[in-house]
Amino acid sequence: MIKYHAGESFLHKLDPRVKIIMLLILTILVFVTRNFPVLGLVFLLIMICWKVSGISIRELGGYLKLLVGLVLFVVLIQTLFQGGETILISPIIPDFVPLIGGMGSIAVEGVLFGLLLGFRLMVIMCLMPLIIMTTRVRDLALGFVKLGLPYRYAFMITTALNQVPVLQEQIATITDAQKLRAFTAFEDGGTLQKLKSYPALVVPLVMGSMKKSTLIGTAMDVRSFGSRPKRTYLHDIAMHGADWAFLCFILAFCAGMFTLNVML
Repeated sequence: MIKYHAGESFLHKLDPRVKIIMLLILTILVFVTRNFPVLGLVFLLIMICWKVSGISIRELGGYLKLLVGLVLFVVLIQTLFQGGETILISPIIPDFVPLIGGMGSIAVEGVLFGLLLGFRLMVIMCLMPLIIMTTRVRDLALGFVKLGLPYRYAFMITTALNQVPVLQEQIATITDAQKLRAFTAFEDGGTLQKLKSYPALVVPLVMGSMKKSTLIGTAMDVRSFGSRPKRTYLHDIAMHGADWAFLCFILAFCAGMFTLNVML
């Protein structure tokens, strides 16, 4: 489950502003680079951070399973629709097929671009849970505020992140309730049967989310949220030597990766 995991690792103690900056810079780097070696080095850095955090990569088990399907879908779509000069298969649809025969082609450039997009997605999706799992929501909100983001928007972002484990728990509860009613399509059913069964999961999930959002809105109104332009905070954050050192390392690493991306 993607939620905060208490710990005493270096990443847990790191200032949330440094982790937010790392997330933003690495995300930009991942989306501007078109080189697999650069993406590989960024992915290696993220895996090292996972190791340092002390959180098992197994915590992302179900999350990564969903990610694999999405990555394969992205690669397939780009392979089919991204053109190129080096043709591997042409046509995709045999000539004897009426009306659409002889259409489509698969090029090396399309396959490589699809793999690049899939790798980008995987790198980003491994980075974001790391930040969430090593940072308290209150510290993350305060980090956004200290970086100049208005508290309203910081509250929106952190509230959305805080709802991820809540939605996961709701999905687990709905699934268990369906199992008690001998509804096992998601476990034993085929692909078509699973697709037909999704409304049984989505409808109660959406209704529960709407009820939850109404309760959150009422609680905010009761506490006069936004009545004062300036806020005070019970807990504060401060940059220390280790935070500045890691920030300098991240900036130097990203600068090196940008340079390597241009050179390759």
